[in-house]
Formats: sequence, structure tokens, C-alpha cells
Amino acid sequence: MFPNLQHSFENSVILVVEDDYDIGDILEKYIKNENMQVIRALDGQQALECLKTYSIDLILLDIKLPKLNGWEILQIIRQTSNLPVIMLTALDDQVNKIMGLKMGADDFIIKPFNPNEVIARIQAVLRRSVIQNTEIHHVIRYKNIEINPVHHQVYISNGQKNQLINLTLTEYKILALMAKTPNKVFTRNELIQNCMPESDALDRTVDSHISKLRKKLEENDVNGLLINVRGVGYRLDQNHEI
Repeated sequence: MFPNLQHSFENSVILVVEDDYDIGDILEKYIKNENMQVIRALDGQQALECLKTYSIDLILLDIKLPKLNGWEILQIIRQTSNLPVIMLTALDDQVNKIMGLKMGADDFIIKPFNPNEVIARIQAVLRRSVIQNTEIHHVIRYKNIEINPVHHQVYISNGQKNQLINLTLTEYKILALMAKTPNKVFTRNELIQNCMPESDALDRTVDSHISKLRKKLEENDVNGLLINVRGVGYRLDQNHEI
């Protein structure tokens, strides 16, 4: 069961990293109107100090900043944290958006912006974060496979011994997704959108990941999974038996 999300973002602490005082003032006003708290930072170094000092729920992060720019801050954050980050930029550039998403940004807002849209995006990202944090602590088990979402690890139980199998991040995402609904047939496009959203993967790329994942499972005596449904995609198992 998911928590009640209706008021989950109230009292959330938002770190606004913006060197333009006027823009920062506007953002602070609208965020506080939604009963959220605001911490302000004017440059990259201040932002990092705020992250050490306060318990932050989401960051609004401008790209062009003194001392450390937004890309550098995002890179530092992603080394240790999945803290939600929304990038603010005056550059309506697809290259920047793609780079930011690949680096781990949760959303992008282009200046000039509608403050109400900013609030809606903040709430949407916070809502997703609550759901993900709720889901992430639930170990996924299917037959003798145990999937640990916290550490992104997969174990195979063989008697009294649990064997860790070495999966790539994409292989892990595919297995974790399909293990939640073992009889569901996933199209290749669904697997791309859920497991490789930042890439320009083709259908044959999905086939390659599935093939490698199946081989690793079979090497650990887990056979008969990842079934090809011709003309549609893949399902984890033909007959779902816990």
C-alpha cells in the first residue's frame, strides 16, 4: 500500500539554488504558499554547505552558478544520493536536457517559467519520490530469486546458500520490473521506457539484454525464465508459481 500522498509534500524542505535574487524571491514566495519550507543558496559552494547542514527534500538547481555550476553540483550529489533534483536553465536546448537526465536530474524547467508550473513539477517529483522510497524497501522474491532494491542486488537461493549474481544496471532493472508481474507480457518498448529511458535503445538492444540476463540466470541453475512472446515481447514466466 502506498502512503496518502495528498499532503505528502507539505512541510517539505526545498533548496533553491539560484543566483538571481528576483527569481529566487518569486520561487520562495510560491513554494511557501504551498506550506513548504525554503532554503536559499546563491552559488554552488553555498548549495553544498546547505546539503550538509539541512535535511533537504528537493533541490531547484540553476545551471549557471558562481563557483560551482549546476552540472558539477548534480554530479557531486549523485555520487552519494538519490535526492530529487529539478534543473533550472535559460537554455532551451535538447542536448542539455538529455545530458542532465543522463546525469540523474529528475526534471527540467526552462526560464522564463510560470511559477505555478514550477510548483506542479515540484509536487510531481516529490510524489514520485515518496512512492519510490516506499517501494524501495520491499525485497522482491520470485521462486528462488531474491531482488534487493536498496542495493540493486540479485541473489539466487540454492539450498542454504544465497549466490549473488553479477548483473548490469539494465539487466537488474529488467529482472526487477518483470518479477513484480511474472505473467505480464512486456513489449520491447515498455522495457525500454521503464529500464532504459535515457537511451536511444532499439528492439534488438532489448533482445541482447534479455539474452545476457537469461544466460546469467541459467548459469545459476535458474531455467525457463524470460520467455519470448513472438511479435509482442517478453514475459518472465509461463506459469507463475511462488
